Amino acid sequence: MRKPIYNVMKFDNLKEMLQKSGNEYGSRPAYIFKTENPGEFKKITHKEFRKDIDCLGTALINMGLKNKRIAVISENRYEWGVAYLSTVTGTGVIVPLDKALPDNEIESLIIRSEVEAIFYSEKYNEIMNKIKQQNNTKLKYFISMDLNKKENGIYSQKELINEGKKLIEKGNTDFINAKINNEEMGIMLFTSGTTATSKAVMLSHKNICSNLIDIASTIKVDENDRFLSFLPLHHTFECTVGFLYPISKGSSIAFCDGIRHIAENIKEYQITAMISVPILFENMYKKVIKGIEKKGKLESVKKGIKISQFLLKFGIDIRRIVFKEIHQNLGGKARIFVAGGAALDEETEKGFNELGLKMYQGYGLTETSPVIAAEDDKYQRVGSIGKAFPSIDVKIVDKNEEGIGELVVKGPTVMLGYYKNMEATKETIDKDGWLHTGDLARIDEDGFIFICGRKKFVIVLKNGKNIYPEELETLINKIEGVKESFAYGKPEDDGDYKICAEIVYDKEICNKVYGTENEEELKELIWRDVKKVNKTMPAYKYVREISLTQHELIKTTTQKIKRYEEIKKVLN
Repeated sequence: MRKPIYNVMKFDNLKEMLQKSGNEYGSRPAYIFKTENPGEFKKITHKEFRKDIDCLGTALINMGLKNKRIAVISENRYEWGVAYLSTVTGTGVIVPLDKALPDNEIESLIIRSEVEAIFYSEKYNEIMNKIKQQNNTKLKYFISMDLNKKENGIYSQKELINEGKKLIEKGNTDFINAKINNEEMGIMLFTSGTTATSKAVMLSHKNICSNLIDIASTIKVDENDRFLSFLPLHHTFECTVGFLYPISKGSSIAFCDGIRHIAENIKEYQITAMISVPILFENMYKKVIKGIEKKGKLESVKKGIKISQFLLKFGIDIRRIVFKEIHQNLGGKARIFVAGGAALDEETEKGFNELGLKMYQGYGLTETSPVIAAEDDKYQRVGSIGKAFPSIDVKIVDKNEEGIGELVVKGPTVMLGYYKNMEATKETIDKDGWLHTGDLARIDEDGFIFICGRKKFVIVLKNGKNIYPEELETLINKIEGVKESFAYGKPEDDGDYKICAEIVYDKEICNKVYGTENEEELKELIWRDVKKVNKTMPAYKYVREISLTQHELIKTTTQKIKRYEEIKKVLN
C-alpha cells in the first residue's frame, strides 16, 4: 500500500468536510460566473455557498423530507451543487440522474429509486409535468431550479432557500445540527448502463470522504486553483473530483459553456485545473501542435523540449518560460489536467508534460467512489494509471502467462452494494471483500497499474490468444483523419474470429491528408495505414477488415463506447 505524499485535512462525512473547509476558506470564491459585461465576473464565496446549503436543507426537512430520497437532474450549474449537498449533509439520500437520458429512462429511474422529491432545470419541465399528471411515482415535491416562486404546485428552489433562511433566523437548527451516519447509504448512483439495465450503486459518506482524502494526499490543489466543470455532474468522476474535491480544498469552480468553448473558457476564467475524458485532452493537444506547426515553430519547440528535459534532471524547470506562448494560449494559469474514463493516448500525456502542463491519468469505477488509482505529483509512468491510492489494496487474479488478469480492489471506498440486487452485489464483491472490477490489467514491479481492457470485451481466439479491442483502437485512432474506431471480432464459420474495425473518419481532415472525399478511395488509403499499424503488432492481432463511416459511435454520456450496441449494429 503506497504512502500519502501530503498531509491533509481529515473528515468523516461531507457535513464535516463543509464545516472544516468552510471555516478555513469561507471568504474565498467557490463559484465564478460571467456577467453581462465582458471581463466582469460574479463570485459566490464558500461561506455563501454553505449558507445556501443550510437554508435549503432546513426547508427540505421542514417539508417532511427527512430521511427521504431526493433526485437531481440538470445541466452543470450552481443550483445542482446546492441541491446535492443540502440533501446529503442532513436531509436524506441524494439520487443524481443522467441529464442525457430519454424521458422514459428518467421516469424508470425515478420509480426504481423511490424518490419523493426532485430538483430539475426548465429543460425537464415537460417530462416532470407528465410524471406529475400520471401520478405513478412516489414523487410528492417537484422543485424547479428556475422558477422564482411556487407555481401550479411546482416549488421554487430560490424560494425554498429564502424560506429556510427565515426558519434558521427563528431558531430552527434541524438541518444544521443533523447527525450523519457515515456508514449508511447517502448517495444512490446509477451506472451508465452500457450493457443491460443500469444498476443502482449505494455509496456512503465514508466511501466518498475516503476518496477525497486519498486524492488530496496525492495530488496537490489549494484555494488558488480554479476548476472548469465540463463532464456531467451526475457522473461520479466529475462529482467527486470536479465538484466535491475543489469544494473541500477551498478552490473555485467555473462552468463550461460547451465543448466548442473549452479553450476560450480556460482563458477567460483563468482555469488552473480540469478533469475530463481522454478524447477531449487528445483533441486539445492536437490543436496545440497544429497551432505550433502553422506558425512554423515546431522545430524550435522540439529543441526547447530537449533542453528543458535535460535541465529537469538537475531540478531546473524552465518549461513555463520556454513555452510561455503555449501557456498564454491556455490562459497562462493552466497547470494540471486529469484524464479518466478511458485509456489516454501516451503521446498526449507525454506531450503536455513536456510542455510544462501536468497531465495525469486516473482510473476508477462508480462502485469505488470512484478513483482507485492515479498518476500524481510523485508517481508517474506514461501509459499506466499510476499506483493504487493510499487507502486501497489492489491485486491481479487469474493471471495469464503475460501477468495479465482481472484487477480486484479492497478498501473504504468500495460501495455498500447494489440497491435491491444482492445477486449482482455477490458477483461483484467476493466473500473476502474484494471488488472485481471487470478490467484486465497487469502491475509492474514498481506497483504501476496498466489497464489492458474490459474482461467481458476481450476477444479470445481459437489458439487461446487474447486480443484487447481498446489496444487496437488506440493505435488506429492515431491515424490522421481518424476520429475514433471500434475494434471487434466477427465470428467465422470455423468458430474463430476475424478482427475488424469500424472507423469514424473526419471528412475535412481526410480531404487534406489524402486529397479525396470519395469514401471508396479513402477506405483504400486508410486501409494502407491500418496495415502499417498491423506491422507493429504480432500477426494474430492484425486487423483483417475495416469499414468507414462518418456517424459517431454509440456512446454513454461519459463518452464510453456502448460496445454491445455497436456490435449489434456492425454485425447486422
